This record gives sequence, structure tokens and C-alpha cells, in this order.
Amino acid sequence: MGSTEEPTKQFSNLYDPPSPSQPLLSKPYPSPPSEESQPEPAEPDSTQYLQITYNYGPRPFKDLPFVIIFAIFVLSTFAFGIFAVFNRNPNSSLVSSYVYDSNSTSCVKSSSSLAASPSFSRVLYYDFFSYYYNSHLGSSQVVKDLIWTLVITVILSVPFALLLLLLLKRYTKQIVYASLPFFVVIPIFFNVYWFVACTVSSSCSDAFPLVYRILVLVLVFLIIGIIVWIIVVNWHRIELTVKIIGVASEALWWNLGLFVVLPLLTLGLVVYFAPIVVFLVYSRLNGKIVPRESSGEYSCVWKQDSWVPAYYALAIVTMLWSATVMLEAQIYVISGTIAQWYFSKEDSAPRRSIRSSVRNAFGPSSGTVCLSGLLICVVRVVRAVVDGATQENVPGIVNLVLRCCVNVLLSAIDFLNKFTINFAAITGEAYCSSARMTYELLKRNLLSAVFVETVSTRILAGITFIFSAIYAIVVCAILNAVSDLGADSYFVAVLAWVILIVVLGFFVHVLDNVIDTIYICYAIDRDKGEVCKQEVHEVYVHLPISRNHRSSAAIRTIGV
Repeated sequence: MGSTEEPTKQFSNLYDPPSPSQPLLSKPYPSPPSEESQPEPAEPDSTQYLQITYNYGPRPFKDLPFVIIFAIFVLSTFAFGIFAVFNRNPNSSLVSSYVYDSNSTSCVKSSSSLAASPSFSRVLYYDFFSYYYNSHLGSSQVVKDLIWTLVITVILSVPFALLLLLLLKRYTKQIVYASLPFFVVIPIFFNVYWFVACTVSSSCSDAFPLVYRILVLVLVFLIIGIIVWIIVVNWHRIELTVKIIGVASEALWWNLGLFVVLPLLTLGLVVYFAPIVVFLVYSRLNGKIVPRESSGEYSCVWKQDSWVPAYYALAIVTMLWSATVMLEAQIYVISGTIAQWYFSKEDSAPRRSIRSSVRNAFGPSSGTVCLSGLLICVVRVVRAVVDGATQENVPGIVNLVLRCCVNVLLSAIDFLNKFTINFAAITGEAYCSSARMTYELLKRNLLSAVFVETVSTRILAGITFIFSAIYAIVVCAILNAVSDLGADSYFVAVLAWVILIVVLGFFVHVLDNVIDTIYICYAIDRDKGEVCKQEVHEVYVHLPISRNHRSSAAIRTIGV
């Protein structure tokens, strides 16, 4: 009798109407073609709950008005920029060669101003630059070593990132636990090293008295103590973090093409910014030389056209919006690619997954990406303004209340945008529906709408810092051994450290988005009652449930 009740139970659950917390999708998402065809019910119920999955089929355009608005901003920026280039005043740099003519009440060019003539000033500039370069920079050993060090660092940064990914994939536990002591050892080493070096150096000790050196030394040790306390408090989550990083590294290893596409998208953004920067430079040359009266005397000054400040505002807004749109597009591509790997039945990456994700990001979901980028742009601009006002220490209770309200609003937008773009990349839904459905999906499966596992991000950031610091120490030792740079070797090593940590920071950014995408895919799996990747379920099942559900369950238990 138990065998007959179970199919009946499954059948009723499949066709039961959805609860109010369950989203109603407009249509089912197409699945990838499979060889095994599953029988469909003869007469499906119209209220059947359509389960969420990756949308492999053609996607309709969503949030189209925001694409149109973004295109208007871009076209206006380029149109007025081209006008600024052709409408520039060639005499903008020759203001000093103009004098006021009382007969015509205007500024005229002085014929006796040889030093201000274009040919003379241009020749003088190039002669000065050539002399300075040949006498200082051209023969400088610092510049030569700096260029070679930075070039070698850029070349080695790619294999370093791949090596770090491979180590995290195969030896996650060993790498994490071996890196934890360095979180404390390296800051202590640098703190003691600078203190001793500054004490030994007479110039540093004279400029920085002993009392201040001791205060800075103690302050840094207090910060190190806080780091130790954070590690001790979160020690029980280290094992779970190790498994999460290992799963994410495995997923990223199957999609190494992302490390080619994402830098190309960033390079495309730089190429796109180049003409806008040129337009901004030429726009300031639009104007005329006019006379100005001061204390009864007239002088010639440069006056820009009235539209130039407005164009500056338009171009800057366009650049900020474009940067956030590209950032969201990269997250979209990462999420779409990893989701296709997750929902593939075989243990391999599906073909053309990156290509389809890029096509969807800049095609049907371009409006969603533009809207998400606009929200991120507004949040960052407003937050920068609020932080600037906070630093000015403007008094008043009204100002304090306004800052608190703005911070709450910005936090709410960040909360809304947390997994929205990941969900949109998987399903192809619009921004608002993706935000609502993501919240309902996580709530329905007792998962937190804010990813509780933040230790992995901190550990990854610490690992990249350790790798970069070790590389900088090696570079400094090599420069001291093969060259006579002296104290300049520290400057070169610091620049090499900055370049490597930027590249590895980009790697951590990609890995963080992989972790978030797998989290959403795991929630979709739980919602459907399926297991696409067993190794993912074995790890993510240990994540804590939503605190809201935990509190409500405790209240119900007390009530009973």
C-alpha cells in the first residue's frame, strides 16, 4: 500500500496550485535537448507550477526602455563630442598673445609676440622635453628596472592566477590552512621591519620622532590583534569555507574561457572610453577670447561656451553608467556560463556557453543589464556624496537623520541587487521580476536572501595579498642583488605588488560571482527537488538557514 500512496503524493504535489509566495512564470524555460524523451500528461492543469530552470531557448527582450535611454546618452555624448572637435578654437592656447584694441573694443593678436607664437612654443616645449628625458629619464636605471619589472609582472600575473586556481581546486584545504598564519605573520613582519629600518635611518628618525613611531607600531599591532580575533571567532566556519572555495574553483576550472572573455570586455570598455576622453579634452577648447575689465584696465581672457559644462556632466554620467553596465554585464556572463555548467548532466562544460551568455547579456537582457548598472551607478554616486558630507562633519540633527535615511535606502538597493542579475542571467527574466522571484525562491527554500558565507571572500582576499606580498619581497631581493637601486628598489617592488594584487583581485571577483551563482543554482535545485551537481549539494546543504525562518520556527515552537 505504501508503493501506491507515494506516486499519488508526488502527482498531487506536482499539479497543486502554487501558494501566494510562489511566482507564476509566463512560460516554462526550455531545457537542453536530451536523448531520453519523458512522457507528458495528456491534459495538464492550467494552474500547474512551472519550475525555475536555465532558459536555453530564445529569450524575449526585457527592460527595453533602459536600453533606449542608455543609447540616447551614448549617442548624445559622441555627437556633441564630434561637434566639439570640429568647432574648437585653434587660438585657445594663445590668450597671452592677444591684446585689447580700444578702437574695435575687442581682443586682437599681437604681431610682436614671438615667444607666444605656436611654432616657437612648440619647438621650445619639445626641446625642453627631449633634454629632460635624455638627461634624467633616458639614462635612469630606476626607469629601466621599473619598466622591465612591470612588464615581467604583467606577463607572469596570468600564469600566477591560473596556478592559484589550480591550487585552490586540488589543494583547497592545504592552501587555506597554510595561508591563515601568514595573515598574521606578514603584517607583523612589515610592522617590525619599517620600525627598525626607520630607527636605523637617520633621515627617517629625524623626520619621524620615536614617540610617533611607537604609537604607529602599537596601532598596527592592535589591528593585527583584531585580525586574530576575527579568525578565532569564525574558526568553526573555516571548514565550510574550504569546501565552498573548492566547489567554486572546480566550476571556474571548467570555464577557463572566462579569463579570456572578461579581460576582452574590459579592454573594449577602455577602447570605448578613449574617444570620450578625447572629446572632453577638445570640448574645453570651444570658446573665444574676450576682453575683461578690471580696475579700469582691460585684459584678454578665455571664455568657454555655455554648453561645455553641460557636456562635461553628460560625458561623465555616460562614462560612469557605462562602467557599471560593463561590470554588471561581466557578472551576467559569469552567471550564465556557470549556470549552464551546473545544469549540464555530464561532468563537463557545455559547448558555446560563454558565447550564448555574451549574446544574451548584450542582446535580449541588455535592458536588464543597463537598469542594474544604472542602479549601481546611482548608489555609488550618492554614497560618495554622503561620505563626503560625513567627512565635512556638518552639524545638525536634520543632517544626521538624512544621512541615516540615505544609508538605509542604499543598503536596501544593494540588498535588492544582490542576486538579481545572477537570476536574470539564468532565466532571462526582467529586472523587477528577477528581484521578486529571487527573494521568493530563497524564502521558499529557507535560504537567506543575503549570502551568509562571507568568510570565503575575506580568505580569498587574504590569499591574494599573501601571494602578492611574497612576490614583492622576491622582486625586492632580486633588484637588490642585481642592481644598485638602493631605496628605489622598494618603490619598484611596491608597484609590482600593486599590479599583481590588481590581477589577482580580479580573479577573486570572478570567483566570488561563481560562488553566488552556484548558490542560486543550488536553490533552484532544492526548489525542483533535483540534484544536478551532487558535490555542490554536499557542501551548500551545510549553510545556515534564513534567520527569519529560524526566528519564526522558534516562535512557533514556543507557542506549541
